Amino acid sequence: MSDADLREEIARLEAEIEDRTEAISRCRKVILLSKIVAVGGAILVVLLLLDLIQVDPAVMIGAIAAVIGAGVALGSTTTSSNQLTAALEDAEARRADLIGMLDLRVASDGVDRRRLH
Repeated sequence: MSDADLREEIARLEAEIEDRTEAISRCRKVILLSKIVAVGGAILVVLLLLDLIQVDPAVMIGAIAAVIGAGVALGSTTTSSNQLTAALEDAEARRADLIGMLDLRVASDGVDRRRLH
């Protein structure tokens, strides 16, 4: 593979890495929101069961639906996040391998930098 092809593939992988990083960030936001909704729904169910707030069937159904829906969203998004993280790590490893294949040269300004004084 020529250096130009390697550089093109590296650029493609870097774009893929950026896209996956953004997707993981969105997943984290959804996971946080799911946890908040689940806790809020659970607290509401407990308050309804302890008769600390007026029992309204619609509120009870909504609270239970919030807990179940948030649990499903949490599980699904966590799985997606794990898959994206694995794909991200794979893309980063492939990029590192391709960078290692490039014929890189050390640039020097002619100054011996090994001297400490």
